[in-house]
Amino acid sequence: MTTDAGVLREVLSVPDFRRLLRVRLTGQFADGLFQAALFSAVFFNPERATSAGQAASAFAVLLLPYSLVGPFAGVFLDRWRRQRVLLSANLARAALVVLFAGLLAVLGATELPVQVVALLVVSVNRFVLSGLSAALPHVVEPARLVVANSLSGTLGGGAFILGSGLAVALRPLFGADDVGASYSALCAAAAYTGAGLLAARIAPGLLGPDAPPEHHWRTALAGVVRGVVQGARHVCERGPAARGLAAISAHRFFYGLSFVSTLLLYTDRGAIHAGVSGLAEVVVASGLGGLLAALLTPRATRSLGTQRWVTIVFAAAAVVEVVFGLPYTHLFFLVAAAFLGFAAQASKICVDTLLQESVEDAFRGRVFSFYDTAFNASFVSAAAAAAVLLPDDGKSYLVLGVVAGGYALTALVYGVTSARRAAVEPPEPVVARG
Repeated sequence: MTTDAGVLREVLSVPDFRRLLRVRLTGQFADGLFQAALFSAVFFNPERATSAGQAASAFAVLLLPYSLVGPFAGVFLDRWRRQRVLLSANLARAALVVLFAGLLAVLGATELPVQVVALLVVSVNRFVLSGLSAALPHVVEPARLVVANSLSGTLGGGAFILGSGLAVALRPLFGADDVGASYSALCAAAAYTGAGLLAARIAPGLLGPDAPPEHHWRTALAGVVRGVVQGARHVCERGPAARGLAAISAHRFFYGLSFVSTLLLYTDRGAIHAGVSGLAEVVVASGLGGLLAALLTPRATRSLGTQRWVTIVFAAAAVVEVVFGLPYTHLFFLVAAAFLGFAAQASKICVDTLLQESVEDAFRGRVFSFYDTAFNASFVSAAAAAAVLLPDDGKSYLVLGVVAGGYALTALVYGVTSARRAAVEPPEPVVARG
């Protein structure tokens, strides 16, 4: 029997997979640099006080493209050579980030032209990430895809955190103002250029598409809109899938409220006053919580079941929000961030599995397009709510109560409805080992 370590060695021994992985890691390292530079300018410029409304605007810039552009990316990725997409998109990101850096240094982060260019950068990111996912089956055997996806996702996330960490480390050298953030952005442009050059080393026809569709792209775009609607209808007809999607959308809203609040708490006007270095520690704690969830969730679902495990982690999140949120201290927030990162990753693993198992294969792509849209739209909605509910220092017992109560209500409704339907629905899946 092949062990997980053996499969991992087999995947890493494939030269084309390693080439594709280098493109991903370099690009996501650049993503971390760029997004940290953007957040540094918006949230941590000592010359500018950040309001909750500006926080909402920043999240809209980062996430709306994923909601709006994501479902349509596949239309073009199924027509253009994906190696060419990875090459051209990375070079385009580099050029856009250079433009962003110049505008940021001259105009400042809150001006519309700067935000428009940032929006364009993140929109191109969607094509790159989708292209990497679509290309993976061309360099890895089907039986190795789960391990390859897990490895790519984990290392890609680590590269993003490293890029973010480098941007934080460069602040004392470059400066904490918009000009300093623009220098960090230029470093990201250099990394994007490197990702493009790495993509150029991949054979042009290797990554597909093997047989581009013959119908016109305009017809395909209209079909995407219909497909997302059909995916939503199909989810509504599948009890486990519908409940899981509703639960994780609610989680994403409450998680978003908590995250925006945390960002404001760590600004110069924030109630915790730990600055960007303190926020970096919170992000690392959240990442470690997500890694622990990836390790424990398969075992937990084998003994408890997928839906029960989701109920437990959401109920625990409600308790953690109250116990470790109320003191409003940095140390307690590190614990809260670690557990909320755990809950976010554990619930996503479970809901992904429920959707994969409950949805018919013919609808799976459309369902996941709808899932992607709903997932990110929930976070943007949370940012908009934060602009209304949060004070500029981020400290709000009302919002803390809303988040804790929201998690508790989500756990209760999801747990009760899942238990009631268990007798008439097929046995639920468990999360397989990666």
